[in-house]
Amino acid sequence: MSAVRGPKTSPPQGAPGPAPATPPRPAPEAAPGPARAAAPPRVVTGRLVRTRSGNLSLLVRGRAAAVTAALLAALVAVMGVSLTTGDFDLSVGEVARALTGDGSGPADFVVNTLRMPRLVTALCVGAALAVSGAILQSITGNPLGSPDIIGFTNGSAVGALVVIVLLHGSMTQIAIGALAGGLATALAVHLLMLGRGIQGFRLVVVGIGVSALLLAVNSYLITRATFQEALEAQAWLIGSLGNRLWTHAQAIGLAVAVLLPLALLLSRRLSMVEMGDTTAMALGVDVTRTRTVLLVVAVALAAFATAVTGPIWFVALAAPQVARRLTGSAGPALLASALTGAVMLAVSDLAVQRLFAPALLPVGTATGCVGGVYLVCLLVTESRKSRA
Repeated sequence: MSAVRGPKTSPPQGAPGPAPATPPRPAPEAAPGPARAAAPPRVVTGRLVRTRSGNLSLLVRGRAAAVTAALLAALVAVMGVSLTTGDFDLSVGEVARALTGDGSGPADFVVNTLRMPRLVTALCVGAALAVSGAILQSITGNPLGSPDIIGFTNGSAVGALVVIVLLHGSMTQIAIGALAGGLATALAVHLLMLGRGIQGFRLVVVGIGVSALLLAVNSYLITRATFQEALEAQAWLIGSLGNRLWTHAQAIGLAVAVLLPLALLLSRRLSMVEMGDTTAMALGVDVTRTRTVLLVVAVALAAFATAVTGPIWFVALAAPQVARRLTGSAGPALLASALTGAVMLAVSDLAVQRLFAPALLPVGTATGCVGGVYLVCLLVTESRKSRA
């Protein structure tokens, strides 16, 4: 579009003439010299540690390493307080001698028979539930995706109750029944979600419905039991670490020793799956196989934990989110989640032992109260995000 010019007049004598038209300045990218760089995207920094062969490498982030070290220190502190305090106080030296087999009779009984099996069970169960919740939350892309919300914990409880009430099975049989119940629940939820994906609130809604149905089955099984069996089953359903022996600690310890390293080995693929199926497949990840294996690992961890202590609520829901916030990680942070879950459950069990003594309060009541408040806050936060 051309400009409209007025009548041509000559400027007065001595006055400056019109300034010559100046060409437009070239765009910055056309100017000679280096162009101004855009703001770089946020990248995860850290130190890359490789093996000598170069087959394995690990990116160590400073904040995550510091948080992990702090969690380990907190874990050691909780273990020390749990083993040295109680109705029969012991010194650190007496505990150390009891653990090495050189302690006196009373100290050896208190440490190795009463306190240590309960503590080991609490640490392993907390780690198992936290890693199970971290995997499920990562797979579903939903902070509400934990085994107790989706229904896997109640499914494991159904399998364990069938063995306890109807078959009168041993600890090994209870663990097998809990695993079978959890896997069957996972299969049922998968079939209900078939063709619709496993992301979003749809999975949570379906899981809540399945969980309610399984809770009714648990109540029915209790009505079929004798009075003594019903009391034992009801106490087990609350979730307790009381009267746990080395058989319980060995069972959950073996499950964690096998399943936790497998989950850590697959954590990198899990982080890629969080980026989306297309991106993960472009990076060479078999998305279907990875999700299936991780789902089985998550269900197995929750099932073994439930078989040992009964359903302990909200550790799997809260621990992964706390670990992510502490480490500032965009990924699942499975190791930090395991340590967070172990510390949370050990602290909760220590609190119910010391604050409510001599009453024998199950640890499931403490985690349920704290977790209920956390769940309300989480639902409010998610509701605000959906409105934004």
